[in-house]
Amino acid sequence: MASVFGAKVGGSTPRRPARGRGSSLREWRWRDRIVLLAAWAAGLMLCVVAGAIVLYMAVRGIEYLRPKLLIERPQVSLTQNGSGGFLDPLLGTLLLTAIGMAIATPLAVCTALWIVEYGRPTALARLVESSVEVVAGTPDIVIAIFGLAVFELGFLGPLSSSAPNGLVVGRSFIAAGAMMSLIALPPLFVATRDGLQAVPQHMREAAFSLGKTRIATIRRVLLPSVRPNIATGATLGISRIIGDTAIVVLLLGNTLRLEGQGQVPGWSILRGTGSSLTSYVFYNSPAGEGRAPQKAYAAAFLLLAFVVALNWLVGRIGGSRASGGMSGPMLAP
Repeated sequence: MASVFGAKVGGSTPRRPARGRGSSLREWRWRDRIVLLAAWAAGLMLCVVAGAIVLYMAVRGIEYLRPKLLIERPQVSLTQNGSGGFLDPLLGTLLLTAIGMAIATPLAVCTALWIVEYGRPTALARLVESSVEVVAGTPDIVIAIFGLAVFELGFLGPLSSSAPNGLVVGRSFIAAGAMMSLIALPPLFVATRDGLQAVPQHMREAAFSLGKTRIATIRRVLLPSVRPNIATGATLGISRIIGDTAIVVLLLGNTLRLEGQGQVPGWSILRGTGSSLTSYVFYNSPAGEGRAPQKAYAAAFLLLAFVVALNWLVGRIGGSRASGGMSGPMLAP
């Protein structure tokens, strides 16, 4: 018979106190104390590094950021005053994000729905999940080279720019956006899949008992329930798109301005080349050839502000999902 203090009545040695919330740090072994100290040090170091990046870019970016930079097009110049702003890279970033998410969102959501709700045949479902993991682990530069090889094919000429001699170059906003969708798809797929797996089974059974088909259950019950998950995955996907450089450099060329291809309004921009904020920062950085480091700092601050805002949005969505529970279909805030 054991006493309330964990020692046996027969005189056995009492148990070592549990190292939980109620235990004292003095009762811990010295190895456990070292591990705890290392964990605290690692966490604080990450906070210091992240804070240093944000603080440094905020100080340098606010120092050089001017409203006119957002409305002026970039120019080729040897001086800061003549190099213009970064309107075109900003528009290019928004265009790439729109194209990438327009492709990735339905593909990721439909794939997650099929994996969780159907998953037949099982071997194919496992192959699909493994393929998503492979895409998630593939370096962006490899994806960019693959996209360049694909869109250089002759029959895809209408989707990309061409040289004066008619040779398909393979560079365009369509090509870059399609490859951007590949890096945005994995977080969106994982978030949607995890959300569907967390939906209680009784919600499906209740819909079936009311005579709803599986498709109607997916549309009326499951999708509304995982809207916060989809929003979280989409936000993470957008963060990856706006922060990528390799795909932009290889699939949009080396121009900083939007250059259309063809005579059809709108479609010519999609087929044309351009840049994004990341390539603008790369080109005008102290190590680049643009000789406009002050404007590179301003663009980098704007880019970092986007990323911080998106991460804050992910936290808000996750918090609302945790507080809302799974009592019924949840709506994104």
